[in-house]
Formats: sequence, C-alpha cells, structure tokens
Amino acid sequence: MATTASVRPPLLQQGSEKASLLCKPKQRASVRRRSFTARASSNPVSIPKQWYNLVADLPVKPPPPLHPQTHQPLNPSDLSPLFPDELIRQEVTEERFIDIPEEVAEVYKLWRPTPLIRARRLEKLLGTPAKIYYKYEGTSPAGSHKPNTAVPQAWYNAAAGVRSVVTETGAGQWGSALSFASSLFGLTCEVWQVRASYDQKPYRRLMMETWGARVHPSPSTATESGKKILERDPASPGSLGIAISEAVEVAARSADTKYCLGSVLNHVLLHQTVIGEECLEQLAAAGDVPDVVIGCTGGGSNFGGLVFPFMREKLAGRMSPAFKAVEPAACPTLTKGVYAYDFGDTAGLTPLMKMHTLGHGFVPDPIHAGLEFLIDLNNAHFFSSCPNLKFLVANKPKPLFAIAGGLRYHGMAPLISHVYELGFMEAIAIQQTECFDAALKFARTEGIIPAPEPTHAIAAAIREAMECKRTGEKKVILMAMCGHGHFDLASYEKYLRGDMVDLSHSDEKLQEALAAVPKI
Repeated sequence: MATTASVRPPLLQQGSEKASLLCKPKQRASVRRRSFTARASSNPVSIPKQWYNLVADLPVKPPPPLHPQTHQPLNPSDLSPLFPDELIRQEVTEERFIDIPEEVAEVYKLWRPTPLIRARRLEKLLGTPAKIYYKYEGTSPAGSHKPNTAVPQAWYNAAAGVRSVVTETGAGQWGSALSFASSLFGLTCEVWQVRASYDQKPYRRLMMETWGARVHPSPSTATESGKKILERDPASPGSLGIAISEAVEVAARSADTKYCLGSVLNHVLLHQTVIGEECLEQLAAAGDVPDVVIGCTGGGSNFGGLVFPFMREKLAGRMSPAFKAVEPAACPTLTKGVYAYDFGDTAGLTPLMKMHTLGHGFVPDPIHAGLEFLIDLNNAHFFSSCPNLKFLVANKPKPLFAIAGGLRYHGMAPLISHVYELGFMEAIAIQQTECFDAALKFARTEGIIPAPEPTHAIAAAIREAMECKRTGEKKVILMAMCGHGHFDLASYEKYLRGDMVDLSHSDEKLQEALAAVPKI
C-alpha cells in the first residue's frame, strides 16, 4: 500500500517528490541530525520521515464514532466545518505510514530529535540494577511534546488555504504550541485562555503573544457565548468549556478559519509517533531493548506517541516490552471506567466515542494538572447564525463537540481505549503526593524539573526500579518525559509546604456518573 503524498501550500512549494514505499522502520529514508542519543552514543539520530498509524497493524479495528442523534457511524464530511480535509483523512485512515511534509520536517529540525537520556544518577540514588531511560520532549520551543502536532496542524491548514486558526487553552501549554506553529506558516492565531489562568500565568500568555497570537481572557466580549456568560456572571473565572465555546463559535462562522486541538483524536496521536520512532533508533544505538515502556495518560497523545511504534515492533515479534499507562487516582479512567460509547463532553451533546469512561457527567476533584471542559452553546440564536453546524442539530440547538484535556478527562482517547481493551497494555493509578515525591527525586538527581503530568510516569518508573532492586532483575525501563515544569512551580510550592493532599473519588459519585452512560 502506498503512502499519502505530501500536499504543500502554494507559497511554500519546494518541488515535489514521489511518496515513499512502505517498508520497515530501519529501511525508511530519514533526516539525520546529531543529538544526545542516550548520552551514550555519538551516532547521528534520525528524524522520522513518516508518522506511524497503529490502526494498520491491529488485528481488530477500533469502533467508529457515532452521530449523536442517529447513532450511525459519523461521516467524515461532518467534521469539515472545523478541520481541513487532510486532517480528517488522517483521522479515519488505515494506512500504515503517512509522509511527513518537507516543510514540517524542516520545522521539526529546530528541536528534533529530542534526547533519550539514561537516568544514571536516579538509578544510583535508588540503588537499583535496572536501567532507566527517559525520552525528553521539553526541548521544544514550547517546552513540551505539543508542537509535534501543532506544527503539522498549522501546516495542513495553510495548505488548505485557511487564513486563521482558533483554539482554547487552560494553563497555556497547547495554546503556546499552536501560537508558535502558526507564526511559522503565516496563519493568524486566536486563543481563548481560561480567565483564571490568563490572570495567574501571565508568562504563558506572553509566550503566545510573542509568537504573534491574539489571546483573549475567556469569557470575553468578542463572542456571543462569552457575552452571555458575562451577563450572568461578570466576575466569571472562566473554564475550558467556555473557552472552547468561544473558539468554535469563531471557527464555525468564518469560512477561512478552522479549529485545532491538541489531544485525544487519532490524527493527533499519529503526529506524536515521531517520539517513539526516534526512540527506537536511539535505544538501538545504546544497545538496549526496553522491558517496560511507561507514560502518563490524560487525553493520550504523549503516551500513544511513545508507545505505538514499540507496540508495532511487539506485534511483529521483534521485542516484547510491557506497556503501562499511568493516570491520577482522582480520575482513574482506565482503571475504574467502563468501555462504552459515551459523549466526549459533560453536557452529553457530542459525537459518541467508544472509550473507557467514568461517565460524561463525572467531574473529578481538582488536581495539580489539567482541566476539564465542555461546550456551552445552548442558544438558538447562535446556531441559526451558523449554518455549517446544522449537521449536529436535530430539533433543537446542540453544541458541536468538545474534547477534554490534561489528566482530568472523564474518558480516554478511543484508540488507546481500544488497545487497552485488546489486552495490549496495562494501566495503574497513582496519588499525586507520590508523584511529586518522585518528581523531587528526579529533579535533584537528573536536574530537570518535570511538568506535573509526567510525574506520574516517573513515580511508576521508580516503582519498577525498586521492584528490580528487590528481585535483582536488570530490566530496561523506558518512560516518557513530555515536558518541563517551569510554569508549574506553584504546584511544587504546594507540595514542598506540605499543603498538597491526595484526592480520590467517591464510589457513589462514580456510580452516579456511570449510570448516565448511553445504552447503545
């Protein structure tokens, strides 16, 4: 099967080339750039030329999303008001590899390949015979793995003639990544940032503005949905739900504007596989094969990006690592949720996705990282002015859809949920105080202050390493370090002062939320 040829924006034409033939990873052409390969090898490391699609190699294909009214498989064209055709195609394709456009690869060279680092000092502190490696994505301009998908999303929109992209952001990590990517391809970028974060984290906002984005505190007076919120509560601190409402409203009303998002959907996980493809080569250069691969899970892009290429190798019989997803105990989607069709938003108005879910009405207690959000566009005037949204409107106005981010989402990415259901991976939940204790051990040995999300992976890796100390096993442990925590020091302050407490969910609250899962 042939891969998809790259599509180039007219202003960025650099000649054409034939699509590469599908072949094994070690045979594919690659862009070479010298990097710190596990700080143990001077060999150059490849920047992948293709993204990998795990769906192609699964023995059972994942169930399709369903239309919220008809409960029939969603038509890809239904997504066209918000996404360019190529991203929609990537969302539904079963092709094994998708070519990375040359222009995207050139931008990746600004920080890719990212380092794979042997955590020797942490190993020494723990006294473990295990080897601990971490793939560090904090070297990107935005400080996380998010630009891996922000750059191609911006480029495909530019290729489609889109002039402006809009999105929402909470703390600002995704908004920063999209602002950076948009500046490179001549796109106007507007970001609606949750008001509380807009006020409390000015440096993320300044990052976005430095890259040319226009940042609105949400709720704002720039949209009808924002105005209605402010009419009801002039002091509203905002939420990602309100911010999404404002971004979607602008995208739906403008033919030259599209909406971007940073997690959960298949095409986002696809773009993130550059992480795992690089890591395969880096570990080979270091002479090691992982026994266990660990990553935190919220929306799923960081975990899928590292794990999926290794899962391909395991399915082909070339290695046999275990895969462990780590989630917060306060929002145990994989470990406590059910595998069912559920709405992607709390209001229950989105397309139905087959995923592990705690119930779309489940609202976890506040934890250190991530936020939840939902669309709140229940007004007929708005929908009567947005004819492109009518494909999701039956007899009364309904919002388009929402995707929840960070580690507080009530559901898991459908593709990761499907893989978990097939038995190809494990999942554990860890309390946040254990995660921050692990983060301090890591920071005080390896020197990097991790973002709150990957502290879950660090805590799980330390558990594995200490078990190796007990048994004497010399396992190779690989973990995802998806970003630095330079803008999250308030969470560290809370832990260091002894103010952080472990949070959990009540069984009564969980059962109440699960009772609302649609019966399909």
